[in-house]
Amino acid sequence: MANRDYYEILGVSKNASDEEMKRAYRKLAMKYHPDRNPNKKDAEERFKEINEAYAVLSDKEKRKQYDTFGADGFRQRFTQEDIFRGFDFDEILSGLFGGRGRREFKFGGGRGGVDFGDIFGGSYGYQDMGRMGQRGEDVLYELTISLEEAASGGEKRISYRKDGKVEEVSVKIPKGIPAGKKLRLAGKGMEGKKGGPPGDLYLQISIQEHPIFTREEDDLIVEKEVSLSEAVLGNSVEVPTLEGTKKIKVPPGTQSHTKMRLKGLGLPHFQKEGRGDEYVKVIVKIPKRVSEKAKSLIQELAKEGI
Repeated sequence: MANRDYYEILGVSKNASDEEMKRAYRKLAMKYHPDRNPNKKDAEERFKEINEAYAVLSDKEKRKQYDTFGADGFRQRFTQEDIFRGFDFDEILSGLFGGRGRREFKFGGGRGGVDFGDIFGGSYGYQDMGRMGQRGEDVLYELTISLEEAASGGEKRISYRKDGKVEEVSVKIPKGIPAGKKLRLAGKGMEGKKGGPPGDLYLQISIQEHPIFTREEDDLIVEKEVSLSEAVLGNSVEVPTLEGTKKIKVPPGTQSHTKMRLKGLGLPHFQKEGRGDEYVKVIVKIPKRVSEKAKSLIQELAKEGI
């Protein structure tokens, strides 16, 4: 399906109520239902668009995600199987077409196919018992990137096996992408059968563990050891950031495990403006061995209650 706006497909505004969307959906489903438009490819495609749009907009959580990320961003996160999961056609279309027997009707194909079975009545089906082409299988590829690549984004070239041969594609990595996100490359999956469309390639993002930084959403945490005297008296120390080192001031009397915030030095927010922060966790290093002179001085400090 082309990346048309779901609200536009149903002919409703973005502020439409659930009831308004339901009425619009039922009206369009009646008009473009395949039994009423036999052998009309345009009506078939329109019918699939209508069902996909309503499957998303009738679900509060999916609608929220769609409104937040838009059509392109939403389809990078949701497969067709995700879109139709939990969509109850029996309830939505009860009585609309009379439930005239069983048919096999699928949106998508392969692992992403959704079989609605006893829903629409009649003898028409998207697969139509092999008469029409079958969509190719989707391919899932685990793409591991570094924390720096997640921060800066960019382009990577990957190789994967497709229909018995090696295929190469370039992938654009969005800035700030978190682990677990899926990127969708339409039409880069397995070839379809009997003239059907190809499947899609889904890239499951994983991020390598970093030797210095720990990621918490879009914030970065880094530990910095300071000496006991630096913690007590204060000092300027250098800390690492994704953009090099930066000097920060450790105030006198800083306690161990104090977190100091470096605003805007975290990761870029995914698909929106701004960045997270970097937090420097100050660790006061206690020496395991001290000289006799140092021990004497510490004993004097102890007499002062320090």
